[in-house]
Amino acid sequence: QVQLVESGRGLVQPGGSLRLSCAASGSGFVLATMGWYRQPPGKQRELVAAITSRGSTNYADSVKGRFTISRDNAKNTAYLQMNSLKPEDTAAYYCNLHTWGPPYDYWGQGTQVTVSS
Repeated sequence: QVQLVESGRGLVQPGGSLRLSCAASGSGFVLATMGWYRQPPGKQRELVAAITSRGSTNYADSVKGRFTISRDNAKNTAYLQMNSLKPEDTAAYYCNLHTWGPPYDYWGQGTQVTVSS
């Protein structure tokens, strides 16, 4: 059984930075794809960024050049570095671990990021 615990929630001003962490317990982290999703108030959950077991990354157009996803397999932890934050980045952010054999998704409990002056 995999458990994901997010940390790094906060209130930041526009233009500020924040780093989210997602620590995974259980097995399967090294081979899994890790992702960060977000859900703004009243909207659907959307993919923000993902990183494969080999380190390939992809980002939503809205965060390209501002956010960076990374992982430390030795610590079973994924990160999302968020720079140049905008009010529209305000959302609950969720960590996702996707396994491929068989395919299955695990989710963290979510962490709130608020960008406001």
